[in-house]
Amino acid sequence: MTTKLFLLFILFSHAAISLSEKCNPQDNKTLLQIKKELNNPTFLSSWNPHTDCCNLTWAGVSCKYKTNRIQSITLLVSDHAFQIPPSIGNLPYLESLFLFEFPHLTGPIPESISKLTNLRFLTISSTSISGPIPNFLGKLKNLADLDLSFNKLSGTLPPSLSQLNELVRFDFDNNKLTGPIPDSYGYFKNLKTFTLSLNQLSGRIPLSLSRLDLYYVNLSKNRFQGDASMFFGSNKGTGLIYLSRNMLAFDLGKVELPKNLTTLDVSHNNIHGNLPLGVENLSVLNVSYNWLCGEIPKGGNLQSFGVYSYFHNKCLCGSPLPKCK
Repeated sequence: MTTKLFLLFILFSHAAISLSEKCNPQDNKTLLQIKKELNNPTFLSSWNPHTDCCNLTWAGVSCKYKTNRIQSITLLVSDHAFQIPPSIGNLPYLESLFLFEFPHLTGPIPESISKLTNLRFLTISSTSISGPIPNFLGKLKNLADLDLSFNKLSGTLPPSLSQLNELVRFDFDNNKLTGPIPDSYGYFKNLKTFTLSLNQLSGRIPLSLSRLDLYYVNLSKNRFQGDASMFFGSNKGTGLIYLSRNMLAFDLGKVELPKNLTTLDVSHNNIHGNLPLGVENLSVLNVSYNWLCGEIPKGGNLQSFGVYSYFHNKCLCGSPLPKCK
């Protein structure tokens, strides 16, 4: 009798443990495989096969409340040397993947990421990943936020990314990208942040980008030429425009500033004309190192910006520069 009671106790104990474990077995297996492929790094020491991966003790792992499937992986700051493991694509319910400040994370973006069709947020930033931005990212139809900034990515911008109809933020700052902006990028449906600064991009900015109603655009420190007036317009909701250190050449006096614009930096270009109407409403302005002329309007913050916001132009004058003749 005692033996039977003991066996029943063991049976019910195991049943209780299995009921308390929320983590999907396949997800659990995939996470442990990822850890193995990364050679069991110390920053994943909490990924313990004897604990439940949905119990909030696995570093950087969170599960969806109702389904208990892995929803998010957020891994931060380590000197561990590794590449993104192919098995990352075996988490079909993953909605957010965030890899930040891994200086020894190398290699390309693996194609298995294209299997993560529920992915909404993808950040791989401040790493040493290299190679091209892959076309297969265009398959991630639910993607709303794509951040591949501060890496060593090279090659051209893939036109296929314009198929991401849900994309709101596009950040490829500080890489080694070359070539032009594809014309198809004017057909993003929901894009609000478009940043490509600190690359080696070149050519003319496509007129199709006038279709976009961006809040934040940053194309500074590239090799773009010609017109950039498509980012302006009184009907746009743009708040921040950074176009400095390119070879842009257009008449700034003929653009209409967006009503919500607070920041404008077009310094170090070949821009001509006068300062546009409404410039006195800006909180930040830099038009230095261009070919601008005319008197600096009075009012707003224009006189408090200082000489460095205006100097090295063809014939700008008036406070804080010398008086107009």
